[in-house]
Amino acid sequence: MNITLRTDRNVAILDISGRLVMGEALYRFRNAVRDALNENYKHILLNLENVNYMDSSGVGELVQCYTTICTQGGSVKLLKATQRVSNLLHMTKLLTVFETFNTEPEALASFHRGH
Repeated sequence: MNITLRTDRNVAILDISGRLVMGEALYRFRNAVRDALNENYKHILLNLENVNYMDSSGVGELVQCYTTICTQGGSVKLLKATQRVSNLLHMTKLLTVFETFNTEPEALASFHRGH
């Protein structure tokens, strides 16, 4: 799994590719989120366009990420979740928790509107 950090004003965008599964991948994901928070980015957009698989540990880490960021007064949103990941989020009812977007401009605008 690879994660690239980009920024747009006060939003950290994490481009994630590969498999979000137990082990090294979750460690990298957790550290990428922590690094963004440590750099004072309270709003994080997770670009899931290239995540081809997520297991239950990956789902749990998304929930932990959400909790950590919201506890610090920030927000996290999802971008371009693949059909497989969307189905998993739907089955676990997490689509009711996370705001999801199909385009990056739309997602970034939602942070700036304060949603």
